[in-house]
Order: sequence, then structure tokens, then C-alpha cells
Amino acid sequence: MAEEQTKVTLYWLEQSRAQNILWLLEELKIDYDIETFRRGSDRLAPPELKKIHPLGKSPLVSITPPGPSSEPIVLAESGFITQYLSEHFGQETTMVPKRWKDGQEGKVGGETEDWLRWQYMLHFVEGTFLSTLLRGVVISMLKSKNVPFLIRPITAMVANQILSSFIQPNLQRQFAFLEQQLETSAGDFLCGKNLSSADVLISFGLISAKDRVQDFGSWPAGGPKAAYPKLYAYIERLESEPGYQRSIEKIKSIDSSLGIDY
Repeated sequence: MAEEQTKVTLYWLEQSRAQNILWLLEELKIDYDIETFRRGSDRLAPPELKKIHPLGKSPLVSITPPGPSSEPIVLAESGFITQYLSEHFGQETTMVPKRWKDGQEGKVGGETEDWLRWQYMLHFVEGTFLSTLLRGVVISMLKSKNVPFLIRPITAMVANQILSSFIQPNLQRQFAFLEQQLETSAGDFLCGKNLSSADVLISFGLISAKDRVQDFGSWPAGGPKAAYPKLYAYIERLESEPGYQRSIEKIKSIDSSLGIDY
């Protein structure tokens, strides 16, 4: 098969969404190479990544099709990478839900509910959820010990105001939406009974956020875990998935000092 001859390389940056793509590659069961990178003292990606893609971000994936004169295709942006890999290598996995209802192939409205959810979630995760979450994480840094002690009360007050008036209300709506998606799903995952690449894509954000969003503002009694029990049970299921565990062990086997969680 052509896919077996295709060369896939993941450029993995510690404490980044590249961990999602590593898990996805494990689920797709294809051969791949991995190159790891550390963040600098400024918490940014190292300049070496700009040699692979002009923006110098991670994750990045290069795919070299079979053939002696093939040039590598460089993929950037988590959602695009996830969709490209899933559609090209996921036919014999659960990463892409069945697209068409029987007898409705190619017709407008003929798509299955699971597939429509999958397509939507690929865009929701990157376009809505993670952008809100990362703003919250960055603003929270204004309350950290890295801020000089004398001005920290002021920066913390500003951060708390932004978090409580903007970030936390948006996250609360998004958590409620995810809770509802899980309630109405046909199974234990966002797009039905099977793990899909949409679940893999959202995993890094949810796992990174589950314990820190409590400090973003005022939540219902008992905090976010009590308010959204299905969502937090879902996060635990993601963390216990064999493919997720393999992705963690993969990094530890390369260099146990590399950071995984953001």
C-alpha cells in the first residue's frame, strides 16, 4: 500500500498541542519519525522550527509521498494536520466517522450526525475553545511569582478582572456546550460511540485546563467538576485511553525531562 511507503515526520515541541498529533499518529498505526524540541527560557518555540515552517510553530508534520522525486508536504495548524492525517490514513480506524447515511451518498444533508459533529469539532476546538483557554492561561501569568512582588497585587487585580468578566464566562458557556454534546452523543465520545480524531484534538486543552480553570472566576457550587460531571468523566476517559498512554510513554522513552502538560 502507498501509505506504508509514505514518510511521516512529526516535529514535536514540549508542552504544546503536538502531543495531540503524536496520539493521533499512534491511533492511525502508521510508521512515523519524531523530532523533539524544547521551549526557550522565554517559553517560546526555538528558532530551529522556522527552518521547517516560516511561522516556527508546533505541531508541524512533513509527509513525503512515495516515489524517488517526491517533495515533502509540510502541514501546519493542528486542525488541518488532524483532518489531513485522518482522511488519508484513518480509513481502517475510528478516527473519521462514517460520512454518509446509507443511500444518501453525495447528497446535501446526507451526512451522518457523527460525521457532522466531527467536522464541526475540528473547527470548534481550534477556533473557539483553545483560543479562549490560551488567553486565560496567558492572562493568569500576571498573577504568577514571575511578576515582581511589588507590582504583583496590581497585575493580579487586572488579571482577575479580565478573567472573571471575559474569559471565565466564555469558558463556562463552552464547558456547558461540551457537556450537552456528551449528553446527546450516541456514545461515550463527542462524535458517537467510538473515539475519533476530534476527541484526540481536544484532549490537550481539556487535560491541561481541568485543574486550572477553577481559578479563572466564579463557578457554580462545587466548581467546574461538579457543574460538568459528564465532561470531567470524559476527560478521565481520554487520559486512560491506551493510545494516549502510548503517546506519553513515547516521549518519556526519548527524553524523560521533556515537558508534556502545558
